[in-house]
Amino acid sequence: MTANLKTVPTAEYEAVIAAANKYTEGVRAGSPEITAQAFHKNATMYGFISPPKPDMLAGPIDNLYTFIRDSGSAPAIKTRNDVLAITQTTAVVRIDMEGDASGADYTDFLTFIKLDGKWQVIAKVFHKYQ
Repeated sequence: MTANLKTVPTAEYEAVIAAANKYTEGVRAGSPEITAQAFHKNATMYGFISPPKPDMLAGPIDNLYTFIRDSGSAPAIKTRNDVLAITQTTAVVRIDMEGDASGADYTDFLTFIKLDGKWQVIAKVFHKYQ
C-alpha cells in the first residue's frame, strides 16, 4: 500500500503567499525596494505589454524595478494571489491585478524556488490586458 503523506505543510503555502505579497506591496507603494524582497537577484521576466499588437518584454527583473520606479504608486490596485502548485522547494503563484499605476490590468505567473529557507521568485511571466 502506498503511504498517504502530506508532504507540504500549510505554513509553506503561507510563506509563499507572504513572499508574493512583497511583490504586490511594492507595486502598490511604487517601491522597487519592497518588490525586490520577493525576487531572486537573477530572476527573469517575460510578457506581452501592448495588446492588441503584442510586444514582448523579456529580460532581467530589473525591467520590473524600472517600471515601478517610473510609474509610481498604485494605491487603488486590487490583487488576488493564488498558489497553483507547490512542492517542498518550488511553487507557482498566479496574481490577478487590476489597476496598476498606469491603470492597466495584468495576470502574472510567478515561479518560486526555496533557497536557504527563503521563498524567492526566479521567473515572472505576465499578460497585460487592454
